[in-house]
Amino acid sequence: MMTDVVESSGSLARHDGPNGTNPTGAAAARTGTADSAAAERIAEIRERIDEIDRTIIALWQERAALSQEVGATRMASGGTRLVLSREREILERFREALGADGTQLALLLLRAGRGPL
Repeated sequence: MMTDVVESSGSLARHDGPNGTNPTGAAAARTGTADSAAAERIAEIRERIDEIDRTIIALWQERAALSQEVGATRMASGGTRLVLSREREILERFREALGADGTQLALLLLRAGRGPL
């Protein structure tokens, strides 16, 4: 039995499936779809995305620590706080690989390693 409940505003408030259950249950809320096969695939993909995110975070933290060590070593030896030519190389590398978003990402990475200017 299919049931549509229409609020006084005319919008559809609920659409029940053939067995009287609401197809927009918990799985649909998490995945954006009531199709069980699609929801399962989305969950699998998201597991991999979460793994990648953990790796990116770990690499971000390692990179920042190494960059801070380079800066501290350079300054302890009487060098400059920044090497602008090196920063330009990094910005260009990320821009070439990722476009405008790459430039923004590189700026964030550089800031994480040296702090704000």
